[in-house]
Amino acid sequence: QVQLVESGGASVQVGGSLRLSCAASGYSVMSYYMAWFRQAPGKEREGVALIDSDGSTTYVDSVKGRFTISKDNANNILYLQVNSLKLEDAAMYYCAAGSGRRYYRPFSKMRYQYWGQGTQVTVSS
Repeated sequence: QVQLVESGGASVQVGGSLRLSCAASGYSVMSYYMAWFRQAPGKEREGVALIDSDGSTTYVDSVKGRFTISKDNANNILYLQVNSLKLEDAAMYYCAAGSGRRYYRPFSKMRYQYWGQGTQVTVSS
């Protein structure tokens, strides 16, 4: 059974940094494509970064140069390093994993079968 458990969310000031983690079990992060999504109150869940099984990465424009997605294949963990945080980055962050649904757009929620429960990032001025 695939499970994803996020951690690392916190309350930080504008300009601060965090490293979010997603511990995966029941499958290997090497074999699935994975992504980080976020959802702010009253807004749709949006994808921010993804990493494919070959290690290639994609980011939405709003986080390019500030966020870095990576994975530790040996320990089956997905990371999201978030730097230079802005007020608009505040959200619940979710990791997601999937396979076999590449006909969906990269940041379509439909592309991912498995989701974690989320970790909260709060940003204050």
